[in-house]
Amino acid sequence: MLAEMPGVVVLGELRHMWERGIGNDELCACSTPFSECPFWRSVGDRAFGGWDRLDVERVLWLKDTVDRKRRLTRTTRRRTPPDLRDDLLAYTGHYRRIYEAAAEVAGASVVVDSSKVVPLPMALSHDPAIDLRIAHIVRDPRGVAYSWQKSVARPEKEGESMPRIGLVDSTQNWVVHNMSMTGLRYRGVPVHRLRYEDLVRDPGPVVRDLWRGLRLPGSAELPLSDRHTITLNGTHSVAGNPMRFRTGETTVRPDTEWVGRMNARDRRAVTALSLPLLKRYGYPARVREVPA
Repeated sequence: MLAEMPGVVVLGELRHMWERGIGNDELCACSTPFSECPFWRSVGDRAFGGWDRLDVERVLWLKDTVDRKRRLTRTTRRRTPPDLRDDLLAYTGHYRRIYEAAAEVAGASVVVDSSKVVPLPMALSHDPAIDLRIAHIVRDPRGVAYSWQKSVARPEKEGESMPRIGLVDSTQNWVVHNMSMTGLRYRGVPVHRLRYEDLVRDPGPVVRDLWRGLRLPGSAELPLSDRHTITLNGTHSVAGNPMRFRTGETTVRPDTEWVGRMNARDRRAVTALSLPLLKRYGYPARVREVPA
């Protein structure tokens, strides 16, 4: 939806670009292989003089050095650890060049990187040249756990599906991820939290609050044709949810299938594992079952 706002360019989950885009030449959301996509070719030329000039193995080494959960105890510090400073800035410099090039190519003032793990923005927060602002989207962990158990095809890679994660692992990831977000606030990064359920119930006001909360430039209005309908045009999202391939008139509606179909025992297990944060984010411990 943000891609439909003027002055905004959406890049997808850029953290996966090194392997999926450059390495595996998977499809961009425009349904063109990464290497043939005019947008990404222009971005690569502006950022590095061409993607072939980039040492991807070096980038992946830097990623392992500064962009992992196990590194958060060090990258969350308010002062950059001296022994990590050069590696952090070398790593974030690659992202900064891509963000700047994408903004130039698209004529945008806001670049959206939908990478969903905290270690990346924590690393980026050490680069003073990156104006970093965070949209922290929370969803009921029971809905998250149920979704991770589905088999969903990956349009960009024929014959492959999205990874499936068990209830315990997905809930642990949900807890760790959301708790880690406090580290970004600790480092002074602007963070605006919104709930998935509120967003899909009434997207216009929620996005307006997000835009104003993060003090982003330009219009804060989604181009909705009615309260829940928006026309999606093609983007150049390089990785992420398969929905990024969807175009045309789209109705925004909540995915509540889990409420009626999730096994009661599984629901209780996820509730118990996530209870403290569940309450913090305003989710009820008991959910009324309704037909899916």
